[in-house]
Amino acid sequence: MTQGHGDQLTAELNGTALFRYHYRPQLPAAECPSPYMHPLRTLAGRVVSGNRPHDHRWHKGLAMTASHLSGQNFWGGGTYTPGAPDAGYLDLPNVGRQDHLGFGSIDSTGFTEELAWITADGELWIRERRRVSVQDVDRAEGSWTLEFSTELRNVRREPLLFGSPAVFGRAQAAYCGFFWRGPRSFIGGRVLAADGLEGSAVMGAASPWLAYVGEHDEVDGHATLLFRADPADDEGGRPHWFVRSETVPMVNPSLAFAEERELAAGAVLARRYRVTIADGAWNRATIAAHLERCPW
Repeated sequence: MTQGHGDQLTAELNGTALFRYHYRPQLPAAECPSPYMHPLRTLAGRVVSGNRPHDHRWHKGLAMTASHLSGQNFWGGGTYTPGAPDAGYLDLPNVGRQDHLGFGSIDSTGFTEELAWITADGELWIRERRRVSVQDVDRAEGSWTLEFSTELRNVRREPLLFGSPAVFGRAQAAYCGFFWRGPRSFIGGRVLAADGLEGSAVMGAASPWLAYVGEHDEVDGHATLLFRADPADDEGGRPHWFVRSETVPMVNPSLAFAEERELAAGAVLARRYRVTIADGAWNRATIAAHLERCPW
């Protein structure tokens, strides 16, 4: 990892910047200023993330979010409000931020970081500790893996409720948590999951993995992102997936797909995810071979 400009870290491998981590981004308050990773690149240097797209300016590559948290918005943009006009989204004075407090360590493979989740009213609700690292670089396979682990501690002194628009009545809109926005060229990409699931059938499915295959603009070829959750978590590594491909490329192992998730005062919500980023269009056989070589 190398540091630059006082607000970024870059993971480089043989001259390719695999990702850039913006830990003190200068962003409008309505976009929930928070650390994020963009651009993400394959080993061949091809970009597989999107940033501030015109349809959702608050989408930032790969980031940790909470669209609904006890009435606060830690994602940015409008807040889904049942019964409101214009599809139910209102711009409310409830958008918080995630402040970088410092790095516990920075080494050749990654870093640990301390963060504070601050509400729109300036209250500290969550202390977070996260670890981001590069693993399983495989040049023959054309892939590398980013591991993201987080511990969210409720310091509010009363329970926190993680939710999503789906919880409050907007079907198929269950985004909350670890969130990837893909580049615009990935619209219409192929979505695969375990047990033979594919396409729209993956939305809301509980699966140990989800693969998104997209095609690049400008250069010939595809890329694949394989998302996984730690089987040691309290969901057994089978989150309910929020995913879209036909209009907007995005993937999220939702923390609150159908109902609110309560985090008691003083309690910690821990999650660990792996995202394997590969050149080429992987199929089920390729995915199975990778999972066998790189198990949890």
